[in-house]
Amino acid sequence: MTDHAISMGTPNGEHMQAEKHLVPLRVYFTVFGILMVLTGVTVSAAFMDLGPFNTMVALVIAVIKMLLVVLYFMHVRYSSRLTWAVLGAGFFWLALLLLMTLSDYVTRGVGWLHYG
Repeated sequence: MTDHAISMGTPNGEHMQAEKHLVPLRVYFTVFGILMVLTGVTVSAAFMDLGPFNTMVALVIAVIKMLLVVLYFMHVRYSSRLTWAVLGAGFFWLALLLLMTLSDYVTRGVGWLHYG
């Protein structure tokens, strides 16, 4: 059988290797521990009466957890500028959609939602 592996070669016959960034396991376990602590804080905050700040506290904790997952477990922290640009464009699009949805919600009059 023949080997059909494709290798990237330079004109003089040298092979290029992809650059790899090795992250120590200690970083993964530390981030995992922080995520577990933040999950516990989320559960604790859900049982506390913070008035109108319940949703705000839950969203802040969720955003911190999302950033940890994206930066470390998805390796965006060690990625190229192009990856950061794509990530920024995605968050810009999400913010735009949320702002457009909230602008529709805020401009509706009182009593637009009727149950029953």
